[in-house]
Amino acid sequence: MAFIVGLTGGIGSGKSTVAEIFRDLGVDIVDTDAIARDLTAKGQAALISITREFGNNFILPNGSMDRTRMRNLVFADSTARAKLEGILHPLIRHAVKDKIARGNGVYTILVVPLLFETDGYNDLIDTSLVVDCDTDQQIARTHQRSGLSQQEVEAIMATQLVRAERLRRADDVVLNTTDLSSLKKQIVSLHRKYLDRAVHSAEAAAKN
Repeated sequence: MAFIVGLTGGIGSGKSTVAEIFRDLGVDIVDTDAIARDLTAKGQAALISITREFGNNFILPNGSMDRTRMRNLVFADSTARAKLEGILHPLIRHAVKDKIARGNGVYTILVVPLLFETDGYNDLIDTSLVVDCDTDQQIARTHQRSGLSQQEVEAIMATQLVRAERLRRADDVVLNTTDLSSLKKQIVSLHRKYLDRAVHSAEAAAKN
């Protein structure tokens, strides 16, 4: 199996931007959010269980899951969140393992927004990378991207690890607090580091 970097960070920190820069460098990207969207599209297996558990009110006219309505529910109701996770997480994990196995890069970036909160991918990753920025930046970026209010963003943030704990658990940190040029420089440096670690990991595995 390829060397796996678990990429995480709070909402609005810039995980997608960081992942795209790595992708431009030729790195395989596996994004659990993208997988979740695919699994909750029209005709997908997850929709049957979601409809059975939550009802047709959470299904859009186009046949996909109403992500906005579901998000509002699960952030207000921990029981509902646990039920949704029980449906999606096993399917997501299966898809993650399949995509990693089919990758052909030297290493893979696995994007997991709740990497530390769920601990569901500890056995898959070799190291962790946290994208970090100020809380005010998280709120502003999420509002600009999704139109969520400050209260809504703060409710989502309340379900995630506090910034200090996320940083404490990180093996590496990339700061997304200034401009894109600064961000790219950090990622190029990390890319070299991960390439080196991946090569050494592959050599060690070949000897065993």
